[in-house]
Amino acid sequence: MYRIYKLRSVIRIPPEDFEKPLKRVALKVLSNIYEGVVSKNLGVIIAVLDANPVPEGKVIHGDGASYHETEFIVLAFNPILQEVVEGEVVTVANYGVFVDLGAVDGFIHRSQISEEEIEYDPVRPALRLVSSGRFIERGDVVRARIYNVAASTQKGLRISLTIRQPNLGKVDWLAKSREKAARS
Repeated sequence: MYRIYKLRSVIRIPPEDFEKPLKRVALKVLSNIYEGVVSKNLGVIIAVLDANPVPEGKVIHGDGASYHETEFIVLAFNPILQEVVEGEVVTVANYGVFVDLGAVDGFIHRSQISEEEIEYDPVRPALRLVSSGRFIERGDVVRARIYNVAASTQKGLRISLTIRQPNLGKVDWLAKSREKAARS
């Protein structure tokens, strides 16, 4: 889920930027610091949307820069457990599929796809459900539920997904199920 947060910080404005508009410089500095950062509480910070620096800054002895208290607004992707998401399959491997959720990729382990036996087709590359003959391959859109979120400073945000529950799975499969139910 995407959220907007209002944050506060003290930012350093370098001397070479003193002649430029303070708000524009503050946005640039904050973007460099925060965009792409993974926070356990906020999720992945996507963008700094606005900044309101206090015009009167402070100077620290030995540093020619000025320091300004700043209130700013960020857009963050913060997934919630049990949230249902849709995304496009971007990578298929023997052990599962990676799904583009916009800000980050989620992962569906092969055990979270179906109760059916699953085979990996390296030529296609795709995962094939043996009993039904259905495939999941790159470019497919899936509806999944988030069942685990882990924040890591080295690997970023790791999101585990499942499509084993009712009304989840490849969107094409769901549409065919609804059509079949409507005909019955």
